[in-house]
Amino acid sequence: MGLGEQFCPPAPTFTEENLVDLSQKVYIVTGAAAGVGLELAKILYGLHATVYIGARSAERVNDGVLAIKQEHPNSKGQLKPFIADLSDLKSLKPAVNLFLSQEHRLDVLFLNAGVMTPPAGSKTKDGYDMELGTNSLSSFLLVKLLLPVMEQTSAHFCHPDPSVRVVWVCSCFDVNTAKGGVQLDSNGAPKQLKGMEHYMQSKTGLYFLAREFAKSAGEKVPQNQYGNQVMHVALHPGFMKTELQRNMPAPVRAIMGAVMKGPKYGAYTELYAGFAPDVQTGGFYWPWGRKGVVPDHVEESTVAPADGGKSVAARFYDWCEYETKAF
Repeated sequence: MGLGEQFCPPAPTFTEENLVDLSQKVYIVTGAAAGVGLELAKILYGLHATVYIGARSAERVNDGVLAIKQEHPNSKGQLKPFIADLSDLKSLKPAVNLFLSQEHRLDVLFLNAGVMTPPAGSKTKDGYDMELGTNSLSSFLLVKLLLPVMEQTSAHFCHPDPSVRVVWVCSCFDVNTAKGGVQLDSNGAPKQLKGMEHYMQSKTGLYFLAREFAKSAGEKVPQNQYGNQVMHVALHPGFMKTELQRNMPAPVRAIMGAVMKGPKYGAYTELYAGFAPDVQTGGFYWPWGRKGVVPDHVEESTVAPADGGKSVAARFYDWCEYETKAF
């Protein structure tokens, strides 16, 4: 299975109909004010969950909350703000601290938000390339800050339970992906690539981070006799018409809108990664909820070289850790 099956996948087999009441469960969805994130938040709230709506401003959160409540007026769940600008790393810790002051658990973190092909030379508020800073560094930092409460949540189950997960939203690696997925310079930093290759580098980096975090979780001493740990799951949500294409030329947007599915289908891919019982940590999943594979040249970058050095994935993890340690 390859590009064709990702572009025209079969109908989703795992939907809200496969889930039961999510009362007492807590979820964070970044980019939940529109598109795929909004559709996912609707599903979770419709099942009575507590859902934190990730967005860059209170106004965006309020827009999302209004749309969600209009669709599910009888939900017994809760909608709360998680206000953080992913292009400003300084804004993440205050958002996490506010969350931790209100909650003692986090069941799934959906790293849904992202930016694609902004104007050339765009930088984050911290001076990083916009795509690498927003897509890769912010995701890494959020996981680092939230992982302790997720590990605590996982340890509280008194039976084997794989329900505590980080869902890393990547892309289709079969097109526009540079050799090896991420190309690092002599200092271990990602090179500045051109166009879609650079966007794909930031998204392949998320796959690498998911693999590295999964590996780290597997190496930790189990926190209880059942060995529960936080799962890390990566996915390609699917080809859809969403706000992600807002920077593309109008004719391209028009064609994509005519042939692509709506964002709810991408929400089903994320729902599968976050809840399906057959999902494995470190795995990669295709639309609209199927086990997938990544190209060989990308997978090779997750393997340490024979000379004993670090893999490209491990080096990318190290770069993210170094660049975010001040935040």
